[in-house]
Amino acid sequence: MAWALKLPLADEVIESGLVQDFDASLSGIGQELGAGAYSMSDVLALPIFKQEESSLPPDNENKILPFQYVLCAATSPAVKLHDETLTYLNQGQSYEIRMLDNRKIGELPEINGKLVKSIFRVVFHDRRLQYTEHQQLEGWRWNRPGDRILDIDIPMSVGIIDPRANPTQLNTVEFLWDPSKRTSVFIQVHCISTEFTMRKHGGEKGVPFRVQIDTFKENENGEYTEHLHSASCQIKVFKPKGADRKQKTDREKMEKRTPHEKEKYQPSYETTILTECSPWPEITYVNNAPSPGFNSSHSSFSIGEGNGSPNHQPEPPPPITDVSPTSNLMLVNLLPTTTPQEAQQWLHRNRFSTFSRLFTNFSGADLLKLTREDVIQICGPADGIRLFNALKGRMVRPRLTIYVCQEPQQLRDQQKHEDGELANSTFFVYHAIYLEELTAVELTEKIAQLFSISARQISHIYKQGPTGIHVLISDEMIQNFQDESCFVLDTMKAETNDSYHIILK
Repeated sequence: MAWALKLPLADEVIESGLVQDFDASLSGIGQELGAGAYSMSDVLALPIFKQEESSLPPDNENKILPFQYVLCAATSPAVKLHDETLTYLNQGQSYEIRMLDNRKIGELPEINGKLVKSIFRVVFHDRRLQYTEHQQLEGWRWNRPGDRILDIDIPMSVGIIDPRANPTQLNTVEFLWDPSKRTSVFIQVHCISTEFTMRKHGGEKGVPFRVQIDTFKENENGEYTEHLHSASCQIKVFKPKGADRKQKTDREKMEKRTPHEKEKYQPSYETTILTECSPWPEITYVNNAPSPGFNSSHSSFSIGEGNGSPNHQPEPPPPITDVSPTSNLMLVNLLPTTTPQEAQQWLHRNRFSTFSRLFTNFSGADLLKLTREDVIQICGPADGIRLFNALKGRMVRPRLTIYVCQEPQQLRDQQKHEDGELANSTFFVYHAIYLEELTAVELTEKIAQLFSISARQISHIYKQGPTGIHVLISDEMIQNFQDESCFVLDTMKAETNDSYHIILK
């Protein structure tokens, strides 16, 4: 009986102990995570789950993910399970990004039969570099004048309409496309990850970039400003063939790991799916006097005048205003005393408008101090050599130079000395004629300018030959003139009309 009375008490004690132990075991869960404990949506958002199509329903049925972007490049196998995927690209190589329409029936009917605009960007992955993006890109522009960071390979792309690249935003391109049609865009990234490392002693790790795509639809005013979808992925860019070597190295490292260690890493996927992200924020620095843009030497399409972001328009070059009495004169040679505003006029008048913003505060003295290497580094080889020659006032040397003077009328009747020469007191003034085409027509025009008459008034030009004969000037004869030859011009009235014959003595 005593045993029977104690049995319920024992059951209660045991049950109470189990409850306390169970409560204690649960009480520690989430303490290390703090207030930001994981939810199922957070877990499903991890890159490992993004790489495979999951049959699990989304946590928010009302959320619309209308598009999917697939970069046709393999992901690295050396990425841990819960880290974002990393894809290696070769500098300047064309990589396909497939633009897929994932809308369900009835979703976003307002874009049916209409175009959408996608803006591609290559941006920094590290937050620290994002804060100094403008300075980083300006430094890259200075070191790589004339190049772009991001280009579209138009011949290989399919389904894109009106591709544009804003000259002031080297890392941005945009185009229109129809979601109902097959669309693939091939991009080229021309910067490498090690160009933005702090210390460059060789062997340093390159900084990661992000390829981000923001897609917009038209608003009531026909502007593509209503955001639809954004996605991005992490990349690293290597010199040509470097991405292949890095992928091979990562694969060999993973093969050496034990099966247990391999379970901590993601497999390498043949393609990279861009994961959903927030739209790229509007960049404020584009309104602050950007440096001049450059047409890409790598780009296979013409640079348009479109804006690089939905609401920003590139600033027009500053107008040229007359502020000095000599402003209406053509500034042939730049002088050290030239003011910065006059230097701007000189740049525009000599077809260097593209670089006017870069030299905004440069006076004539500042520009003239630039060396040939400086100008080529700033403006690129072609424009740099042209600008340097213009700064130094270098003229193109003519192919042939001859000196001519008109025989004075009074000397024609003057008697010669016994030795056949004119008196020593005779003084001749010669004029230089510069020939480029080396033709009789060109010589006729130049002599007509010298006499201030029309070229039609010159019937023929002769050269006085041996024994005083008159040889008709031809193109071949001019081409055989010695450079800097001297001639005395004599004129004869033509018998048939009011024209003249010119004799070179």
